[in-house]
Amino acid sequence: MGFFDKIKNGLKKTKENMVQKMETVFHSFTKIDEELFEELEEILIMSDVGVNTSMKICETLRKRVKERGITDGSQVKGLLKEIMTEMLTGGEELKIDTKPSVILVIGVNGVGKTTTIGKLAANLQAQGKQVILGAADTFRAAAIDQLQIWADRAGTKLVKHSEGSDPAAVVFDTLAAAKSRGADVAVIDTAGRLHNKKNLMNELEKISRVIEREAEGCDKEVLLVLDATTGQNGVNQAREFMNTTGLTGIVLTKLDGTAKGGVVIAIKDELGLPIKYIGVGEQLDDLQPFEPEAFVNALFDD
Repeated sequence: MGFFDKIKNGLKKTKENMVQKMETVFHSFTKIDEELFEELEEILIMSDVGVNTSMKICETLRKRVKERGITDGSQVKGLLKEIMTEMLTGGEELKIDTKPSVILVIGVNGVGKTTTIGKLAANLQAQGKQVILGAADTFRAAAIDQLQIWADRAGTKLVKHSEGSDPAAVVFDTLAAAKSRGADVAVIDTAGRLHNKKNLMNELEKISRVIEREAEGCDKEVLLVLDATTGQNGVNQAREFMNTTGLTGIVLTKLDGTAKGGVVIAIKDELGLPIKYIGVGEQLDDLQPFEPEAFVNALFDD
């Protein structure tokens, strides 16, 4: 299955929930009036686009309909695609140009963080980059074992200590290994944490300090993994993490299992955080770099 088909397939539920309802609105209105905009706004809100972002989309839509003299409801779809693509564009590419570069992956438990790291490693390797993984989630023995399985699948080296070890020490060793081996990217797993767990957030600060010191001048991405099925709760989670960590982007998993894919737009618009990757399935290659135009096309096109 090609990239476009994977995304299209993964967005099936969101498409049914959002776009098909919009299509009905486009075809049932013979003229463009306030009622049409209100119906669209309601559909967007119900699809987890968020109240403020939905209002913003419809406000921009009103302006462009007027500016371009559009009178046919079916032409509104093209404008909507244009607006959404613009809102989602910017910052989606990983900045990993130095050698090594560091990707720190954080998130709450159960979002698919360890799995995401394995898939991300495979994706980067497929781009010809040499990747090294760091198992800095030392709270769960299962996390280390799970990451080892993914490292084997992706064909990457894993730096690990025993369960209960100091996560910052794992990070230190991972960066040392990345430098000595000439690796392009070090991807570091961390323990699942809630933003309000002070000791875990302090630990994250300690890890960040080690990275700043040992990989000074290197490109660094801090990616928050969010579960798309949580919808607007994901936006709130991201907001809290932004307050305590220097987030650079979002990885949105489980998009194939939810009708709440509209949350992608809310995250980018409300928080200014780019979506870097989206997960649309269980397979190794089902984590895809986020492409705004391809995403919107997959959502709207037949």
